[in-house]
Amino acid sequence: MSVSPSAVPAEGATEKKTFPIPDGVFAETVVSVKHYTDRLFKFRVTRPPSFRFRSGEFVMIGLPNAEKPVFRAYSVASPSWDEELEFFSIKVPNGPLTEHLQKIQVGDTVLMRKKPTGTLVLDALVPGKRLYMFSTGTGVAPFASLIRDPETYEKFDEVILTQTCREVSELAYIKELVEDIRNDPLVGEFAAEKLTLFTSRRASPMSAPNASPTCSRAAACSSCSTCRRSIRSSIAA
Repeated sequence: MSVSPSAVPAEGATEKKTFPIPDGVFAETVVSVKHYTDRLFKFRVTRPPSFRFRSGEFVMIGLPNAEKPVFRAYSVASPSWDEELEFFSIKVPNGPLTEHLQKIQVGDTVLMRKKPTGTLVLDALVPGKRLYMFSTGTGVAPFASLIRDPETYEKFDEVILTQTCREVSELAYIKELVEDIRNDPLVGEFAAEKLTLFTSRRASPMSAPNASPTCSRAAACSSCSTCRRSIRSSIAA
């Protein structure tokens, strides 16, 4: 068992308090943090060489700020091929984890349990022509992983992502990501041709392809701050 400085210093302390790193978890270093609004932010951490996951899965993450750290489920927003791990998080006032997680800085330590899981993965979908991904808030995170995965564009002719939020500013993360994807050397060419983003704030009505049980597949993921980021996920064939 190793010891790491806490990501959040104790009140009134001049030095960060140290707590033991629990057995059976990864202790990764924060490499970047970006705040989009007073409720949303993303962060990236180093990826353990032995960590394997499928795009769309989630892991349990926590902070080394207590003898028994609080862990919560977070979808990995980066694709399975990425050398770092990205997470998109809500800020919950007085939340057991996010109250402290939102204060992390580059160089801090984030804990991560070793086993990824989840059903919002390509393997869970039967073949089809179109893939619809419906999301709200931070529920877009697993889809942020999938739209950066080349396999998504190999399996579907059209990829339609929808993102709804309370305020226009909360759409900044996914709009920024989609723009970057279209310039990405790995999937940019496929995304430019196949990926369509619809958001909750548009000047004109949406005009998406008609869904069909025969050739369309759908995945949904939502987040709700009133229930402390309770995520409900479903896949419909």
